[in-house]
Amino acid sequence: MAQNHSHHEHSHQDLKGRNLLLSIGLNIIITVAQIIGGLISGSLSLLSDALHNFSDVLSLIVSYIADKFSKKAASFDKTFGYKRAEIIAAFVNAATLLIVAVYLIYEAVLRFMNPQEIESGLVIWLAILGIAANGFSVLLLKKDSKENMNMRSAYLHLLTDMSASVAVLIGGLLMKYFGWFWVDSVLTVLIAIYLLFMGYDLLKSSFKILMLFTPDDIRLEELREAISEAPEIKNVHHMHIWQLNENETHLEAHIDFHEDITLSRFDTILDQVEKRLYKDFGINHVNIQPEYKKDDAKDVIVQD
Repeated sequence: MAQNHSHHEHSHQDLKGRNLLLSIGLNIIITVAQIIGGLISGSLSLLSDALHNFSDVLSLIVSYIADKFSKKAASFDKTFGYKRAEIIAAFVNAATLLIVAVYLIYEAVLRFMNPQEIESGLVIWLAILGIAANGFSVLLLKKDSKENMNMRSAYLHLLTDMSASVAVLIGGLLMKYFGWFWVDSVLTVLIAIYLLFMGYDLLKSSFKILMLFTPDDIRLEELREAISEAPEIKNVHHMHIWQLNENETHLEAHIDFHEDITLSRFDTILDQVEKRLYKDFGINHVNIQPEYKKDDAKDVIVQD
């Protein structure tokens, strides 16, 4: 049973890696095509989409490397292994989204003040190529994006790029049939604003994990009350709670007991506490320091 589960997990990880590689290849093709097309047509929105695609290529490569590193086993000098590699990748990818967005707004403002005639036919066909290729990549990564922050960062890059290609297509049609060349700059700004919103949310989430902040869905006082329900427990203090990654939440705390209990009794209480914390709070790694009449600070949070 365990072997079947392990084999299934290994196959899923391999599929995730293959999907990332395929998405990288597709985005390289799109980027090259859009850069050439943007230079020939003079379309800033097409070039901005190409720049975004290039950032996608870099972010997908980062995601792929992080995915590979996250599977490496722990060791004596790396006791947690590389479990945070994917969180770092998500943070880097989110930061690149924000940088690209600011640059696009800058370029769009310059172009809006000096609009240029654009070869809209080429813009339309390359936008269709971008929609098809990115749409396929989005479908490849959609499932894994729901359970993994690193894959979600890659998925968001591709989803926003597909949306950008749709906007470029609409702009190309408006330029072709109405001669509204200014719409190229407007669409670029809209794409950039969308990137800012998407990137900021992911940047904030990954930053909180990297900074060891308490998870948003856990209230420390409620957690303390849940642990204190055992009659032998007098006080719970010096608490720390953090996420190692999206799948592992850690808690360490000091517990002051009313009596000088035996080690076997402590193990029984600890087992009950661990089950309660996992069931109600999703905490899957608990480190408790037992105390009896120890003269130390009894605050919930103790600043070392």
